[in-house]
Amino acid sequence: MIGAHTDSPTLRVKPVSKKQGEGFVQVGVETYGGGLWHTWFDRDLSIAGRVMVRTDNGDFVQKLVKIDRPILRIPTLAIHLDRQESFTFNKETQLFPIAGLVAAELNRTGRNPKPATAESSTESDEPADAHFSPLKTSTERHHPYLVELIADEANVDSSSIVDFELVLYDTQAACIGGLNNELIFSARLDNLGMSYCSVASLINSVGAPFALDDERCIRLISLFDHEEIGSTTAQGADSNLLPSIIRRLSVIGPGSEKTGTAYEQTLATSFLVSADMAHSVNPNYASKYENDHKPEMNKGTVIKINANARYATNSPGIALIQEVARRSKVPLQLFVVRNDSSCGSTIGPMLAAKMGARTLDLGNPQLSMHSIRETAGVYDVEYGIKLFESFFEHYGELEGKIFVD
Repeated sequence: MIGAHTDSPTLRVKPVSKKQGEGFVQVGVETYGGGLWHTWFDRDLSIAGRVMVRTDNGDFVQKLVKIDRPILRIPTLAIHLDRQESFTFNKETQLFPIAGLVAAELNRTGRNPKPATAESSTESDEPADAHFSPLKTSTERHHPYLVELIADEANVDSSSIVDFELVLYDTQAACIGGLNNELIFSARLDNLGMSYCSVASLINSVGAPFALDDERCIRLISLFDHEEIGSTTAQGADSNLLPSIIRRLSVIGPGSEKTGTAYEQTLATSFLVSADMAHSVNPNYASKYENDHKPEMNKGTVIKINANARYATNSPGIALIQEVARRSKVPLQLFVVRNDSSCGSTIGPMLAAKMGARTLDLGNPQLSMHSIRETAGVYDVEYGIKLFESFFEHYGELEGKIFVD
């Protein structure tokens, strides 16, 4: 098995996001995960996510939307007005994007800027409960033009939008960079980088017509949400999703007679690779890394180790993955944090504890983790795919060759 996560730190539109100040239309947002939020300033931002829509027959369906142009920006304060040595800001009051000018919106709609009075806003010839809504409508909670843009993208009428879960994203596309085109500049490399390697390797491993002829194992990847906020959700790695799927798989299909302990036997012979991007050494902050464990880009996938079990790696796992890498000619690197440094974690330890399956943590090295714009190595993507493909192809054979008393 290979497990990874698909989410990244971002800003999410608040349930009531309609704001304005000093003549600007603004959108209220809340932070998701532990982002480097200063990197979100002065970027060309837009929104994407899920919209719940009421259909003509009364059903509620979801639509996925992505507005493909910059509509938001979080402006910094000019240095002339605040010459602070370090860039500090309040996430609740100074991280709200601007979406345009109030005057421009009034001109677009032809409305009078004078606010409606309580008397005028409630006047109607219709019964008071004709259009009763337990919550304010979307166009009341959010700027109407924002809701219109979302409705246009979803190809529905704005009045049919019941609610949405929308996040901000940087509209600048990913690109290849560096003097020799050896680097990737992109958003959300943590952890779409390892998610991509997982998917590509699974597809590659079954590409040949005879790929599964002698296979006795199930090749599986599991891509979770909400790792950046602790994984304790229905879609997170700390849910019963993966154990439930394995339990069902362990008692179906052809083969020997299933027993009451088929699930436990399956876990005992299984192995999970927890794939989450790793830290490359940063040349401007080299002192922050342990001297003998400084992973470099384009020099192979990084095995993560931590004595306090922040990562799930152990020696039998290293023996296995090293043999897998040897057969695919993929270089590997080792990483531990300094004793005077904090250490992040992954879905590896929680899944290892939940299932009791052997687990190893690894990932490709990157810079600027949790920034709006991250950097990784081009060749490490190929290394990651080859490593995982080799893992799928050879695990059935290697599993029986690693003995632990």
